[in-house]
Amino acid sequence: WIGILALYTVHKGQFNCPGGGLLHSYLLVLLILLASIICALSALVYISMQGTISNPGPRKSLPKLLYTRLLLYLPEFIWAVVGAVWVSDSSVHCEKTVINVIIGTVIASWVIIIFTIIGVLIVFDPLGGKKTFYLTDTVNRNLESSQSGQLLYNVKNTATRVWEKRIRLLCCCIVQDDDHRVAFTSIAELFRTYFSDTDLVPSDIAAGLTLLHQEQDKMESCPKEPEEVLCHSPSSLVADDLDIELENAAHYMLFAAAAYGWPYYIYTNPFTALCKLNGDCCGNRPTDSDITGSDRHNFHFGSILKITGLQYRDFIHISFHNKIYEIPFFVALDHKKEAIVVAVRGTLSFEDILTDLSADCEDLTLEDVLENGFVHKGITQAANYIYRKLINDGILNQAFTIVPEYKLVIVGHSLGGGTASILAIMLRNSFPTLRCYAFSPPGGLLSKSLADYTKHFIISVIVGKDLVARLSMPNMEDLKRRIVRIVANCNRPKYQILLRGCWYEVFGGDPDNFPTELDGRNHDALTQPLLAEESLMVHRSPSYSALEDESHLNSPPQYPHLYLPGKIIHIVEESSSRRLCSSDIKYTARWSKESVFSSILISPKMITDHMPDVVLKALNSLTQEHGSCISC
Repeated sequence: WIGILALYTVHKGQFNCPGGGLLHSYLLVLLILLASIICALSALVYISMQGTISNPGPRKSLPKLLYTRLLLYLPEFIWAVVGAVWVSDSSVHCEKTVINVIIGTVIASWVIIIFTIIGVLIVFDPLGGKKTFYLTDTVNRNLESSQSGQLLYNVKNTATRVWEKRIRLLCCCIVQDDDHRVAFTSIAELFRTYFSDTDLVPSDIAAGLTLLHQEQDKMESCPKEPEEVLCHSPSSLVADDLDIELENAAHYMLFAAAAYGWPYYIYTNPFTALCKLNGDCCGNRPTDSDITGSDRHNFHFGSILKITGLQYRDFIHISFHNKIYEIPFFVALDHKKEAIVVAVRGTLSFEDILTDLSADCEDLTLEDVLENGFVHKGITQAANYIYRKLINDGILNQAFTIVPEYKLVIVGHSLGGGTASILAIMLRNSFPTLRCYAFSPPGGLLSKSLADYTKHFIISVIVGKDLVARLSMPNMEDLKRRIVRIVANCNRPKYQILLRGCWYEVFGGDPDNFPTELDGRNHDALTQPLLAEESLMVHRSPSYSALEDESHLNSPPQYPHLYLPGKIIHIVEESSSRRLCSSDIKYTARWSKESVFSSILISPKMITDHMPDVVLKALNSLTQEHGSCISC
């Protein structure tokens, strides 16, 4: 608006050219229109800053202001069309500078309108007031009629379709087949179930996360009991076992990282990777290895060679094929450890994300294994795909024909770690001596019986406060309850929470001590939800509960507790000293229980602790420290 005002002021007397009157009228009306929009937005911002998250009373005039802003979109759209017509009119012969600036103004108007429409399509909830149908009084217990049941069914279907359309819009760039459509529906159902009982907007969630982080930091600064671990007292046998597994994990993490191909190699060697790959990868593909899938210029395979240090002849099979439920992997001979290594790639594409989000539970049926239980559906289908390739296509038979005395080792990071774990369960009967190293696998992977069964042959490695290792539907539900409780009972406006939170995340300092409605209440009262908390939770009706209870009388819960696979090595940052161009971080490792990962921890490092280069760095640091201790 300021730019257009300056343009109008400077060129006010230069519209006497043919067609200049049209441009003069366009700028004048556009100034008035933008001033009206700015006033409406300023009023929206001011009213939005009133009250607290759980006290919308001071914001009761907000809907009227929103409708006012919505009405202003109509003249804005009409005037953008008029401006486009007038600017393209060949009868206009004014200064080139004036015309170019007005063309830029018209283009900017259209860009704003288009992005606004896209944003509304993504975030708009067409259910609107239908959510209040879930809000029922204990008096209204007669909602189990066929009419109310049909209404609930329609509401749930509508919500699922809304999420499905959003996912399709976000994944519009990938080719969609029947598998994608099934995945979209499954993921939409998951999101519908998760968000159906809350009335939170994204800014509420952001405020809740920053409050939880500060609360968590305050609790960590207080004296507390030591973390629950498998060994409470030092034992030389257990310590030796841990050191051996850490050394093995550091070695096999190279294979898990190499499965990412050139993106990982360039990420970890940003200045030299392209030169090295261009020099080494422009030759013909090796004929000794069975390579499937697209690898233009051999960049993927060249990166795998660089990271692992293996030779062409050491690879039995390499697959870069990537679809939903079908992820890349390679099979190689590791002569240093005398092992046949199956390395599975982690999440690197939209298809992989859809596989991750297909989080329904399904039964894993295995012969001669009594500990059958529930597993992550999407990851299990990915493991089934690799299992068929390894067994039906004779890949493992080919490898053991070459080196029959070698052992089988399966590795992977993130999605690859989860897939490797389930693949190891499937192959366990045929290869009793196999080992699996799962680096940062998803938390919601195996039921308790299967997790206990895998402790004999799977090692999971988790670094710090890794988010993915704590991701499961029960943990997400717990996080949702914690967010609702803390934002509902904070007595500060949302903008103050977000501004203070941004300052805390960027610059650090002491956690803020926001006053809450929890202050001064006794312990018994804290077990009951507060009115503010209840206002943010959309309670399901008795009919809804009855319908779900009937449908699941003879089946397990939709989202039972799932756990990390195998024995767990938890690596935590003990201390760090920052220098001018680097940072020296000291790590410590210990055997840990799955109960340690039963809650999502909020931290700036919850994402970076999951990255493969951070995991590899932590493992190398621990093994080097152990090596230096032995030499001393």
